[in-house]
Formats: sequence, C-alpha cells, structure tokens
Amino acid sequence: MDDTDAHDSGDTQHGDAALGRAWLDDTPWELLSDLTAIGNRMGGSDGERRAADLVADAFRDAGLDDVHLHEFDTNRWTRGSASLDLLEPDERAFETIALPYCPPGEVEGELVDVGHGTPAEVDEADVDGKIAVASTTTPSGGRFVHRMEKFGHAVEAGALGFVFVNHVAGQLPPTGALRFDEEADAIAVGVSKETGAWLTDYADRGGRVRLSVDARTDPATSQNVLGSVGAASGEDDAGADGDLLLLAHYDAHDIAEGALDNGCGIAVVVAAARLLAQLDLDRRVRVAAVGCEETGLVGSEALADRLALDDVAAVVNVDGAGRFRDLVAMTHTSESTADVARTVADETGQPIRVEPEPHPFSDQWPFVRRGVPSLQLHSDSGERGRGWAHTTADTRDKVDPRNLREHAMLTALLVRELAARDPARLDTDALAAAFRDADFERGMRAADLWPTAW
Repeated sequence: MDDTDAHDSGDTQHGDAALGRAWLDDTPWELLSDLTAIGNRMGGSDGERRAADLVADAFRDAGLDDVHLHEFDTNRWTRGSASLDLLEPDERAFETIALPYCPPGEVEGELVDVGHGTPAEVDEADVDGKIAVASTTTPSGGRFVHRMEKFGHAVEAGALGFVFVNHVAGQLPPTGALRFDEEADAIAVGVSKETGAWLTDYADRGGRVRLSVDARTDPATSQNVLGSVGAASGEDDAGADGDLLLLAHYDAHDIAEGALDNGCGIAVVVAAARLLAQLDLDRRVRVAAVGCEETGLVGSEALADRLALDDVAAVVNVDGAGRFRDLVAMTHTSESTADVARTVADETGQPIRVEPEPHPFSDQWPFVRRGVPSLQLHSDSGERGRGWAHTTADTRDKVDPRNLREHAMLTALLVRELAARDPARLDTDALAAAFRDADFERGMRAADLWPTAW
C-alpha cells in the first residue's frame, strides 16, 4: 500500500469514526430545545435575534470558521387581535387568527366556498365583493397549490376577504404569510377545520360575516448567521471551482414553538456541519442560518444578493428534514443534484426519494431562479399538506431525536458527495418552462413571484 492509499484509508477511518459518534450526539436535540424554549421567533423580532445568537454559538461549537452575523432590512409584522363574526343567518362568533402581512381593518361580506382554492375553483365561484373560504390542502393528482397563490387568485377575482381553513382536525387555525415581506391588500384569517365546516355550511345558506384584524407592519432588521468549513475555509482560494452553500432557516411563526418548521432543519444543519468539520472536503462549504423565511425568504434573498453567485456551485437547503422518518430530496429540475441523492441513497442503503419538480416557496428559490443547482432536503409524513406546522401544535414533543441524527448524517454525506462533483448550472429558460409545465405561472403571478426575466 503506497502513501496515498494509507492517507485515503486514514481519511475513511476518520470519517467513519465521526459518523459513528453522530449516533450518540445529543446536540441537535439540545439546540432544538433551546430554540423552541424561546417562543416567538417571528422574523425581525427580539426572539428571532436571540435564536440567531444561539445558532451562532452552535456554529462555533461545531467547529465552523469565521462565524458572524449579517444584518439586513425587513418588514416586521406584529400580530394584534382578530375576530370573525357571523352576521346572517345567525349571529355567532368563531375563533380565528390573522395571517401574516394582513393589514389592519374590517370587512363584511357574503361567504363563498371556493373548495381547495385552486384557480379553476376560484374562476367557477363568484367571489367579487365577497369573502372566499378555501382549504389549506389541494386535490390529489396534481401539484400542491400554495396559500399565497390561493389568496392572490381570490383577491384578483375581487374578493374582499379570505378565510384559510385547516384540513387537519384539532381546533388548529393555521397561519402563513400572504405576501413576501410586504403588507397585503386584503383581510385574511385562518380558522380550524371544525370552524371551516360551519362556514362552508353557512356559505350554502347565504351567510354573511364580519372580519376584523388589528395588526401592524413596521421597518425592522433581521440577521443571517454565517460560517464556513472545508479544506480552504477561511482562505482566498476555495479549492474546487465555487463553494457549496448549506443553509436552513431558523425563524418560525409567532403562534408556536416552530419545532418542525424549521427547528428540525436548523438542528440538522448544525449537526451536519459538525460532521463536515471532521471530514475531508473537495471544496469550501459555506453554512448559513437564514432569518425571515416564513415572512418572505428575506434572509436567503439578502444572502443571494451578497454572494457572487457565479462562485456558488450548488445550494443545499434543509427545510423539512428531521421531521419524519424518510428523507426527500427535492432537486428543482437539477439532474446533477438528483444523481448525488441517488448515489448517497445507494451507498448508505437509506431511502431518499427524489422529487424533480420545482417550486418557489423555500430558501433555494433566490438561487434556483438565477441558475444555481439545488437540493432541498425534506421528509415525508405520508400525508398531504403541512400537518402540525404553522399551527400552535408545532411543538418539540412531535420530534424524534433519531430523525435529527440520521438526517444530519445523510445531509453531511450529500454535501460531501456534492463537493466532489461539478454540478451543471440550471438553464433558466428550461427552468421557466418547467414551472410553466407544472402550471405555476398563473399562481406565481398572482403571488407576485414570477421573475420579470422570464
């Protein structure tokens, strides 16, 4: 055995030992516990800043270099009160919550049931001057239609207000932003599945309601937490052409602990970074915890604007990993990252389902639309929709620490494999065509997300 073989053998043994220790690593659970104990981590809030400081300490403890915070401007939405009062055919009050970036105000109107709130269902209903009632889920057999699309369609069709009905039982009104980092132009609230059943019943009987919201939107600042790891970390020469970027958002909605969305994701990233600091990498990996994802991908947009994207080889966005047992690799049309996911799945014997379809509703979007290949790591509950996420039930007890450890190991292995490749850039014309083929254009335009360059 020559010196090179001996060196490679030593590297392999070192990596195997690091992975072995990860089976017993309690730090992902400890970080998740600390984050969820904060309470409100809404973008731009004091709680989000406290979370950023916790993550920065975790980055340093994991062995990352040049750990620092980078501030950016945002619009902080602050929740006040909300009410939903039935006026006809009976008088009755229902529990409700405002959706982020809902403006303050009051509207009255007739209820109209638009089912799942898909474009076709909104088109078929007469929502002009009325209050649309839409489910949080979408019909099986097609792509998932996002809340922002449903709201945008309804408002474009003349709706005065919008009621978002959870499809998960348990008296859980859902939340979720209406726009990206700006106040919306109509009143919108969330109600539980149980309340929604009453509202659709009243809609069939010509029911009228009054929606009242007290909320405010103010200029504020948030922050990304940044560090790096790898053979050339901290040096001018990044080794192979371009850095990798590993990121997750650490903010959460104000009504819950944010354990599943996205406490799990940032805990996975920190644990994966700890492993990467002990592995040999073919290029530098920049690691980022981004703020304000829930209120408009503001942190990842600020990061994309700050980086020279020609020098970013690929992005790995951990949004949804660690929640459930089996990992899902969403590749956003990149065959290069899809092949990485399949390779790691084959080599580890771990199931990683590859989903090639693109979508714009997570932190890979500012990079993907500029042609940077991406992996978004998610996990599958076997159910359609968000489940407990975006409700008060998004709490730490829903998390299995074993999923955090295993997905951290798989994330580290995916990043290491990706670091050894030269992933192909995305063809933005082909990417735009893929979005059109998936019937995204109308919804993205309604949500003001369709790139002007397309």
